[in-house]
Amino acid sequence: MPFKENAALRLDFAIRQAAERLERSARGDTRLDAESLLMHVLGRDRAYLYAYPELELSCRDVSDYSALIERRASGEPLQYITGYQEFWGLTLQVTPAVLIPRPETEHAVEVALELLHSIESPRVVDVGTGSGCIALALALELPHARIEAVDISAEALEVARFNAEHLGLAARVRFAGGDLLEQYLSAGPAIDMIVSNPPYVGESEADKLQIEVREHEPHCALFGGNEGLDVYRRLIPQANQVLKAGGWLVMEIGYSQEHGVRELLSSWKELRTISDLQGIPRVLIARR
Repeated sequence: MPFKENAALRLDFAIRQAAERLERSARGDTRLDAESLLMHVLGRDRAYLYAYPELELSCRDVSDYSALIERRASGEPLQYITGYQEFWGLTLQVTPAVLIPRPETEHAVEVALELLHSIESPRVVDVGTGSGCIALALALELPHARIEAVDISAEALEVARFNAEHLGLAARVRFAGGDLLEQYLSAGPAIDMIVSNPPYVGESEADKLQIEVREHEPHCALFGGNEGLDVYRRLIPQANQVLKAGGWLVMEIGYSQEHGVRELLSSWKELRTISDLQGIPRVLIARR
């Protein structure tokens, strides 16, 4: 416990001690996390913390703050503690039922918007929607699009639906439970774009993941078989059946998977890889 029990404490001292506690556990950006957790306890923004460093926290606030710091020090992700994550300017609820949206996934949204801008009222399916981050970002930017989002996890769909309602986007996205694109196969080619951030971590690489990811995020949304390619092997043939001629497939990929996924797309057209800001291949697109 980083603070004395049943004792009030100045705000700036509390942040300093909390950051020191997190440093001993080597958890993330310790100062930023310490500030974020105190913001959560107080219901205030960061500017408030900087404006009132001498503010004396109540014993209750100190106790609540200490409990959250210990959770973070144990490896629990900050976003699961606070219950939210920012993505594409949207504040999304996140729980251990869904992956925490990453900034890198915004590249998939950017690419999708670029490809869809010339299509009037496109039909788009987000496969493995999780928190709904991709589907909701597209719905925000494309009010005339028909957005559908699929996930095999009922718990994940609950989170996605909550986010859609909370953001006022529920009328723009249809959520459905299902295994990849199986529910669309009988209808034939009728979709303009499929976008997906599938499970792509290889089980053989599990030990390379941060403890926050390996021990707290849902394994069914992380791991895609031994090499991380199992879901791609199923998704790509299904996408080939349901996309219209000239339709687009946009998928996030792992750092070592570009070659393997490209091989699965050997019969597709206009293959292109988009790298993230660190130069790591992040999104692969292909045209039917």
